[in-house]
Amino acid sequence: MPLYEFNNLKPTVGAGTWIAPSAEIIGNVTIGKNCYIGFGAVIRGDFGPIIIGNESLIEENVVIHTATCTEIGNRVIVGHMAMIHDAIIKDGSLVGMKAMICEGVVIGEGSIIAEQTLVIKNQQIPPGKIYAGSPAELKKEVSEHHREMLHLGVQAYIELIQLYHQTLKPVAL
Repeated sequence: MPLYEFNNLKPTVGAGTWIAPSAEIIGNVTIGKNCYIGFGAVIRGDFGPIIIGNESLIEENVVIHTATCTEIGNRVIVGHMAMIHDAIIKDGSLVGMKAMICEGVVIGEGSIIAEQTLVIKNQQIPPGKIYAGSPAELKKEVSEHHREMLHLGVQAYIELIQLYHQTLKPVAL
């Protein structure tokens, strides 16, 4: 696994979590149970702790760093190429592809940050809201349909995690 001790701090990983061989998990990082950490993801806990809850999905090429503390709740989806720095993302939220979440941001439970959104320093996103744009602006409320789709997305990845554990193998040419 691509886990690295740094300054006497070692990552910890919960049971059932799958980490891509090209991901890099460094230092003071705690990852919960049954998470997916995608190819090329970098989770760098060298200045402070990074805590990721259970059944969260950190997709390909995501960068997570912190100067003080970054917390990502349970069943959070972080889309491909997103960047998170010194933020708190509450349970059941979605951070869309290529979104940038800056220092001091708090994203409320069950909120959706659209793809390529810039959530600026210290911005507070209330629970159950959809934000988009650069800088992020309120667009609408999260609907029951959105919540169902997020649930189905996490469940699909939970099944995918099992397939990766069971079937991913290097191929010799």
